[in-house]
Amino acid sequence: MKWLPFLLLLSATSSFADDGPAVLSLKNGVSFPHRAHQGYMKSECRQCHKKEVGTGRIPGFGKDVAHRMCRTCHAMKQAGPAACRDCHKK
Repeated sequence: MKWLPFLLLLSATSSFADDGPAVLSLKNGVSFPHRAHQGYMKSECRQCHKKEVGTGRIPGFGKDVAHRMCRTCHAMKQAGPAACRDCHKK
């Protein structure tokens, strides 16, 4: 019985473990921990991907969209990087 929480966690994370790469390398030295965000969002892919779930694309994704989506979510959840240098490693 003491293994039950571990098994539940394992089955929850393995249900989306094959949905995209663990880490995406974006422009300007930005690494996006995709797999970790799947866990944070509880596999609610449409939060970011909207109707494009399954294609791996976010329509219009670029600097402006990334800044709007990422910074807004991080501010709402009061978590994640907030300063430019937190994402843009040189």
